[in-house]
Amino acid sequence: MTGIIDYTHARHCYVALASIFTVSPATWLAYMEAAQLPVQAFFDDRRSAFAAHCTDKQYKALCEALSELDVARISAALSWETGDPINTLLCPADAAYPATLFCLASPPLVLFVKGSVAAIQCAQVAIVGSRRASRNGLHYARHFASELSQAGIAVTSGMALGIDGAAHQGALDVAGVTVAVTGTGPDVVYPKRHQSLHQAILTGGGAVVSEFFPGEIPRPHNFPRRNRIIAALSRGTLVIEATIRSGTLITANMAADMGRDVFVLPGSLDNPLSAGCHHLLKQGAILATCFEDILSEWGEFHSTTQITRHRKQKSQDESLATDKLLASVNYDVTSIDIITERSNLPVSEVLATLLHYELRGLVAAVPGGYVKLRGK
Repeated sequence: MTGIIDYTHARHCYVALASIFTVSPATWLAYMEAAQLPVQAFFDDRRSAFAAHCTDKQYKALCEALSELDVARISAALSWETGDPINTLLCPADAAYPATLFCLASPPLVLFVKGSVAAIQCAQVAIVGSRRASRNGLHYARHFASELSQAGIAVTSGMALGIDGAAHQGALDVAGVTVAVTGTGPDVVYPKRHQSLHQAILTGGGAVVSEFFPGEIPRPHNFPRRNRIIAALSRGTLVIEATIRSGTLITANMAADMGRDVFVLPGSLDNPLSAGCHHLLKQGAILATCFEDILSEWGEFHSTTQITRHRKQKSQDESLATDKLLASVNYDVTSIDIITERSNLPVSEVLATLLHYELRGLVAAVPGGYVKLRGK
């Protein structure tokens, strides 16, 4: 197996270093920067040059770590890349490695990319939120993703259930580009029910990205590491539904620490999934009630065509919103009986019209009746 590992090749060397879990990527990169030597120097007669930039104890630990290379993992990673034309390994020495990842304290030494490498170099917005999202939350994740995609921005998320999945789907609905960053190896689809979504992302010209070696199963500590990559790849992060203690808030805080914009969709005071969102707003996050709130922060993305299209649609929706039946639906659950009584229309006409409004995204059917969607 060792025959396929070429330590004169930078990519192979980065993969080898990444296989050593006892040393962080930041440590290896710091040694290289201090010595002004390429990654190959760890594997040839230049290794001793690193001794001048650390203590005897540190240098001994470095040499011991290099003796612990996981050849099986290295071989599996290299075999993964050659196993499918859409598989790519990226390391910090590659021109295609996303420059935004260098803002991380410990950027990944290897990035496994399945699909389009160009997708991870697009301007991106991360959309993140609860796995147990409400119907409204799922609606808005999909809606924002569709609008941002049509404005030429890639949508990035973690392919989890709930908000993540809805965001990816919203981009796919309009043939947009979406990037999924996973907490598993590049050959493991998690959750399993997202097999079709995973394939749709690839078919649609997007990418599935991971820093974990092939075969890595989902583990709790993998997801905070995944979240830092989501935040770093994206120019801004939009939070839709999050509890006070959630991985979503960790992602938002990571984004803020990197100097990225954090956008938040507010919610009902009665919804515990809004508590995290309102907390972020108190901390200075940017209120977002429509996709234009995001674009307005980045003037160069404004498109006359897109804004005109959006305003035309909004005008049509507002025209419908003045109609008596729609006015009979509250933002809280409103029963069919109450809607019928308020609108003074036959039940059959009420049901037919509500179905039409639901398809237009103006209302949502929920247990007990209907709710008007915010901003409509």
